[in-house]
Amino acid sequence: MIPRVVMIELYKTFHQPIWTVVLTAALFFPIKKILFQLYMKKFFKDNSDVQELNEIIKKKLNNRARFTSMLLSFVFSYLYVQNVFY
Repeated sequence: MIPRVVMIELYKTFHQPIWTVVLTAALFFPIKKILFQLYMKKFFKDNSDVQELNEIIKKKLNNRARFTSMLLSFVFSYLYVQNVFY
């Protein structure tokens, strides 16, 4: 029989990346929406003469929000899972 301590270590080792990915996916979309709104607000504040976004600017702001959201959600997930499992 495999000792219980070894099974717990295997569980932690193999499930830690899974929980990190799951938490990253769960956090990605809400963070992206919030960041996109903040980037739009900042854009309109800096460019007060512009009344509406064209597709190119909207796509750039969306890409920036997507990248930042992915980075933030992954870092937070990784640190959270490290803290929970150890």
